[in-house]
Amino acid sequence: MNKSTLESKSPHQVTIRREIRVEGVGLHSGKSASLTLKPALPNTGILFVRKDLAQPVAIPASFEFVTQTVLATTLGRGEAQISTVEHLLCAFRLMGVDNALVEVDGPEVPIMDGSAGPFCDAIQAAGFFDQSVPKKVAVLKKRIEVRKGDKIALIEPSDSLSIHACIEWNHPSIRKQELTFTVGLSDHREISRARTFGFLKDVSALQAKGLIQGGSYDNAIVLDESRVVNPGGLRYADEFVRHKVLDAIGDFALAPIPIVGNVTLHKAGHELHAELVHSIFSSTDNYEVKTLDEIRDPVDASLAAVSALFRGFRPLQGSF
Repeated sequence: MNKSTLESKSPHQVTIRREIRVEGVGLHSGKSASLTLKPALPNTGILFVRKDLAQPVAIPASFEFVTQTVLATTLGRGEAQISTVEHLLCAFRLMGVDNALVEVDGPEVPIMDGSAGPFCDAIQAAGFFDQSVPKKVAVLKKRIEVRKGDKIALIEPSDSLSIHACIEWNHPSIRKQELTFTVGLSDHREISRARTFGFLKDVSALQAKGLIQGGSYDNAIVLDESRVVNPGGLRYADEFVRHKVLDAIGDFALAPIPIVGNVTLHKAGHELHAELVHSIFSSTDNYEVKTLDEIRDPVDASLAAVSALFRGFRPLQGSF
């Protein structure tokens, strides 16, 4: 078992041990983009900071700050925007990191190779610091579902975050694909290297709108009418659905505290992911906050509570 898997199972909040810089290109702008990951205090969550602005703007990684879900998830506060945050957020969740400061030098997180893999590598290189503060999670009380046409996203009560995704595309290289992944139990490498994908027929129209200016075979799977045209082919036979799971984990990381539950996604994307998270936290009737220890071993948690209650108790002197 690798260290990242062990860290993701910590009952305490975790931050990175040291600062690390990541550089790449912005998918949509095509310009150089970089970010610096820094340790953060307990209960900070993931906090983005636009350092390139005259007055730096902090934007929490929270569904309340989602401003757009077309092709990627974008966060915003006032005029400041940061797009394509989902791959980095997925990496933080896969690696078990709860708190970090992310300083960004522009409006985009670098696309890297189109997956979460380079971010996972950077986080692992930065190391982990156990903050000795209990990790709290949102435990679902009931089933919650959102729909848009034939697209469905739903979550049901469970003691872990498990995602079952199903996609269907009328393309010979995709067709119907399904995958189930459980955060903290499944090996993160099963999905972390799965790349984003797109179709050659859409490139001209998207670029005319000022989008995907930095897209290339180096950071996306590209398909023509019948096949994958990347010289190296696919990394996984079902890389497409694996990337959809990756996106979902990143989008669900926009919850104020980690969500645990069985998630089912059918043809869902960023928009439905955001709506599901919003629906969950629209009412405290939908969830309850617990520590990881409480959901992993309720008996041990109860004994720990009793022990804490009596800690420091001294018996009366003498006899009756």
